[in-house]
Amino acid sequence: MRKLKTIEMHRMTVSDFKQSDKMPLIVMLDDVRSLHNVGSVFRSGDAFRIEAVWLCGITATPPMPEIHKTALGAEDSVDWRYFDNATDAVDELHAMGYQVCAVEQCEGSTMLQDFVPDIGKHKGFAVIMGNEVKGVHQEVVDKSDCCLEIPQFGTKHSLNVSVTAGMVIWEFAKRLML
Repeated sequence: MRKLKTIEMHRMTVSDFKQSDKMPLIVMLDDVRSLHNVGSVFRSGDAFRIEAVWLCGITATPPMPEIHKTALGAEDSVDWRYFDNATDAVDELHAMGYQVCAVEQCEGSTMLQDFVPDIGKHKGFAVIMGNEVKGVHQEVVDKSDCCLEIPQFGTKHSLNVSVTAGMVIWEFAKRLML
């Protein structure tokens, strides 16, 4: 086997990306502190052509060198919006016809591998990733349609926000794009 050169990968341009069909998924970051996590979510979002990243509360917005360091320019390709308050963003998502899923360990949560997005019932989907320490705020969980949980089998009870986002985006891509 031979590794492909970048030119052999035939990547689309930012302009082509902007005009392309997107997976009907918005990733919302609720008070995410690390700019590197924010950049990583943009990069994963670009890889799977998500619709947008919504940034809420203390979550930093582009342009920022620390976001760019991990996003590698994906902050330019993936659409984004900022909201002072995550609950306002959830209200807008509902008004748009999206199913909103907090990614959190909750009573009655659905394991990620068991979630089946009903594309006929919803215009699209939104997943909410929470703060690195406190997770998704309870008032945001309360407004969500469901909670998705990633099963874990070790001694820790959480994953890094950007790792979680990548896993969740991939699961949606398997169901909505492949």
